[in-house]
Amino acid sequence: MKKSFFATAFLFLLLMTSSAEIKTLGLRFADIGNGAEVSFQSTMGKANRLELDLGAYSQSFRLSGILQWKWNLNQLGPGFAWYAGGGLSAGSYYGNNIGLGILGQIGIEYNFNIPLQISFDWRPTIWNSYYTYYNGTGLAVRYRF
Repeated sequence: MKKSFFATAFLFLLLMTSSAEIKTLGLRFADIGNGAEVSFQSTMGKANRLELDLGAYSQSFRLSGILQWKWNLNQLGPGFAWYAGGGLSAGSYYGNNIGLGILGQIGIEYNFNIPLQISFDWRPTIWNSYYTYYNGTGLAVRYRF
């Protein structure tokens, strides 16, 4: 029941962002191998975008939504950018525990000349369930369309 609720919410949010200009879809490997997320990004204007991630981990799953601001890093070369933002997360932890979290994110990405994007980010999260702090990194590979 919980998994179908979050899957439905994720699909609904995807449909809401269908009129944006640039989108990406791929995988984000959280904590570099500890879990994986289906990751979707959609631009919202020139410098903003929305990232939605639905992830599965060893004993949990979560849905995260992050509003990001993006800046080009042309001094490193064409295709480089960095981004920062914040958002909310909801999910199940250690079986039956449900939690809500607030998160931040900062990262760097490279957009190849082909429709491929890779990124590395840091995403600290504070959860209301047990008031825990999660300090996660991620490596993402996405298809740009």
